[in-house]
Amino acid sequence: MPNLKINPELLSERVIVCGDPKRAAQIAALLDGGEPLAENREYHSFTGKWKGTEVSVVSHGVGAPGAAVCFEELIMGGAKQLIRVGTAGSYQEDVTPGSLVISTAAVRCDGLTSQLVPAGFPAAADRQLVYALVSSAAEREHGLPVKEGITLTLDAFYSGVLEFPHQLYKKAGVLGAEMENSALFVIAALKGIRAGAILAIDGFADADLRAEYNPSTDLVAKAIEAEALIALDAIVLGQE
Repeated sequence: MPNLKINPELLSERVIVCGDPKRAAQIAALLDGGEPLAENREYHSFTGKWKGTEVSVVSHGVGAPGAAVCFEELIMGGAKQLIRVGTAGSYQEDVTPGSLVISTAAVRCDGLTSQLVPAGFPAAADRQLVYALVSSAAEREHGLPVKEGITLTLDAFYSGVLEFPHQLYKKAGVLGAEMENSALFVIAALKGIRAGAILAIDGFADADLRAEYNPSTDLVAKAIEAEALIALDAIVLGQE
C-alpha cells in the first residue's frame, strides 16, 4: 500500500480506525498478540486478535482527505469492515463530555466527499454495525450515557471569518461535530463494504475552543477507553 505501507497479506478484514497514532497503539495493546504492521506519516498500523477474531487497528490522522487515503487503501488491501473510534464536540446539552455517540449517518459539510459523489448522496453508517455497536455498548458496564443519531463532518477546527453551521444543525437535532465520518461512510458505500463509528464527546462544538476546550480530562479518557472496547466487541459481533 503506497501510503499505509502495510503488507495486505497481514491485514485483517476487520479494522478499527482512529485519528491518533497513540490511540491506535493503545487499542492494539488490548489485543491478544498485538503486533505493529507499519508506520508511515500519520498511518500507524497493528494487528492481533480480539476474542479469537483477527482485528487490525490503523490510525488515519485528522481530517477527511488524509483519512480517505487510509480508508481507500485499507479497502484495497482487503478490509471488509471498518469501525471508527473517535472524538466529537457535542451539539446538544444532554450529550455532555464523557458521553458516547454512535453515528447512524453524517451531514456532509466536508470538502472531500463533494469531490467524490453528488450533493444529494447520503453518508450513512452500515445498519448491522450500528446495531452491533448499540448492542455492545448495552452489554458493557461502563456507566456512560450512550446516544445514537446523526453527526456532522466539518473540515475546519478553528473558525475564520465565516460562521460555523453549529446553530443550524443543533436545531436540526444533530448530536455533534467531528472531522472524518462522512468520508468513511461515503467511501464504504462506494466500495461495497460496511462501516460504522462510535465517538467520545470531548466538549461542546460551539464552545470557544481556545478558551474552553479541554479534551484531556479523566472523564473523556474513560469514554475513549470504553468506546475502544465497545468497538472491538462490535467488530466481532458484526461478522456474525
